[in-house]
Amino acid sequence: MVSCAVRNWEGQEVGQENLELRVAKEENAAHIVHRALVRQVNNGRQGTASAKTRAEVRGGGRKPWRQKGTGRARAGSIRSPLWRGGGVIFGPKPRSYETKMNRKERRLALRTAYMSRVEDLIVVEEFAEQLPQPKTKELVGAIARWGVDPGKKVLLILPEKSEMVYLSARNIAWVRLIEANQLNVYDVLNADKIVVTKAALAKIQEVYGE
Repeated sequence: MVSCAVRNWEGQEVGQENLELRVAKEENAAHIVHRALVRQVNNGRQGTASAKTRAEVRGGGRKPWRQKGTGRARAGSIRSPLWRGGGVIFGPKPRSYETKMNRKERRLALRTAYMSRVEDLIVVEEFAEQLPQPKTKELVGAIARWGVDPGKKVLLILPEKSEMVYLSARNIAWVRLIEANQLNVYDVLNADKIVVTKAALAKIQEVYGE
């Protein structure tokens, strides 16, 4: 169990919250988190890259010169892979990069990755009511008061989508806003700091805890 300080909108500590999630054994932790990360990145690939073989390149049906007597190397087509403008040998073709991983392993990897970031975790009180209208400047100021250096990559986790918070955060290039039930290994590991509200922290433990 880990105890985290809770900060209010002004950045002052106003309480404590406990975080407890079951994680992988130390000797397996790095391996299972790496597998989950590779799976997520692979599954995000479109797999639409395609190159033409010599059979698919337009032209090249006529033999460019006779077989013997010219002193040149024999050639049967101007679309040979050896020629400029020719086909590609073993080039990419549309394919699926989908990588499978058991659900229990995925959840274990996510919990392990999340708990590995407790040093960079900032728990805050609910602040949606502090933004009655979209105010990017106000949100940037609050993030600074919570102890995040300007320009650091921030993962902001909310219990559910808040329109005003979303509109306030969407123009901040270094802030990534997600809901608690959309937690994923890549975002958790990619962020420099993770800001989570009390309700989102409770939801994470409810959804991912075992």
